[in-house]
Formats: sequence, structure tokens, C-alpha cells
Amino acid sequence: MSDLIKIMPCLDMQNGRVVKGVQFVDIRDAGDPVECAKAYCEAGADEIAMLDITATVENRPTLVDVVRKTAAAVTVPFSVGGGIRDVQSAEIILEAGADKISVSSAAFRKPDVIAEIVKKFGSDKVIIAVDAAVSESLPSGYEVFIDGGKTATGCDAVEWIKQVDGYGVGAVLPTSKTADGVKCGYALELIRKTRAAVSKGVDVVASGGAGTMEHFWEAAQAGANILLAASVFHFKTIGIRELKEYLKGRGVNVR
Repeated sequence: MSDLIKIMPCLDMQNGRVVKGVQFVDIRDAGDPVECAKAYCEAGADEIAMLDITATVENRPTLVDVVRKTAAAVTVPFSVGGGIRDVQSAEIILEAGADKISVSSAAFRKPDVIAEIVKKFGSDKVIIAVDAAVSESLPSGYEVFIDGGKTATGCDAVEWIKQVDGYGVGAVLPTSKTADGVKCGYALELIRKTRAAVSKGVDVVASGGAGTMEHFWEAAQAGANILLAASVFHFKTIGIRELKEYLKGRGVNVR
């Protein structure tokens, strides 16, 4: 992890198109992935994420041809998630041109997969995504959800993040199911607790809820060093360059 704060637009994919929902439902179209990715690179994105949001639920692999075409078009590090369940499926995505892979449901169901992927490809290639919802019954106040936010697990999200950190992953990406797409701000308490739960060198990716430039600043203050968003970039509410200027003006170290 560096002190440099990075901006990461996320391409949520469904049927080969970029889409965006609210709290993981109410999906609407947001364009062609290759064109979106190119535009974000030109606009100053530091990294780009792609998430095949229905791959796990539909029990199928990620759309490899879309990954290959997008990877060929991007000029920044490119992360891909959705439907990656083992070393083999991770290898296919990395060979298609992704720089990093993101695993969520499969990692939760079979944690040994995390260790296997880290051993094969190295920490810097592996992001573990944790979808969490507010739960007053658990010590951290957050419960892990899997299957694209559809299945409650009863597991404490921060305890799971601590376990994930023990496998030597390069990044953890907690998304608040409660905040996703609502544009009321990131789940700052979840970010703080994630930062406290992981090792010093691990990237913490803020995800879910960005609606204003101040929200990005708040996430950076809470301990995230990669700021991920979708709606505000897709629908041009916020431009990446203006966001970076704003953050710089508030003392944040951006590229």
C-alpha cells in the first residue's frame, strides 16, 4: 500500500454491457465496456475494475472475450471479478489480460482457494471482495453476504476480513450492501474497521455509496487508499480530473 490515493471506476457487467444498480438491484444500462474503459483511462483513472455481477449467481465463468477486449483497450491496471472460483478460473482471466482478480463468494465458501490463488499468482494479483450489510446482532455491526449480495451468511464481516488478511492478499474491497448505489456516502465505519483489521501493506478499496466529491475525501480519511465508484462516473455526475483537483485541494495525495 502506498500513501498515494487512487481513483478506480468500476464497470459492473451484465450480458456484456456496463450496468449500474441500487443496493444490488434496479439495474440500468450504462454503456459498452470497451468504450467506457477507454474513456476512463483518458479521463485520468488510476485503475479500472470490472465485475461480472451475475456470473456467480448464474454459476458460470466470467465473460472472457469481454475481459480480453477491455484489457487490450486499457492503459492502467485492470481488475476483474465475478465467477472466479479457483486457480484455473483465475488463470483464464489473468491470461486474458487482467492485472488482478477479485474473488468474493467462492473465497467465502472455500477459504483455501484464497491461499491457493495467492501462492500461484502472488499477493499483488489478488483482491478479496466482501459484501456486507449492517447487522446489530454481530460484534462488528456488519454481516457478510455472498452470491451478489443475495445470501446472508451469519458471519461477522470484520472477523472474515481478518481471516482473509491472514492469507496474504494484496487488497480487500468491502462494499456496503446498504450504501451501494444510494449516493449517500461510503460506509465509513466499515472502511475504518477494515483498515484496522488488515496488515499495513494491504490496500483497502472503498466501494458503495459515493455521491459527492466530499464522500471520496471522507473515505480517504477513513483509511481507504483506492476509491472505487460507478454511478457518479458512468452518468457523469463527477469527472475524475475535477475529483482529483478537489482531493488535492483538501490535502489528499493523488496522482
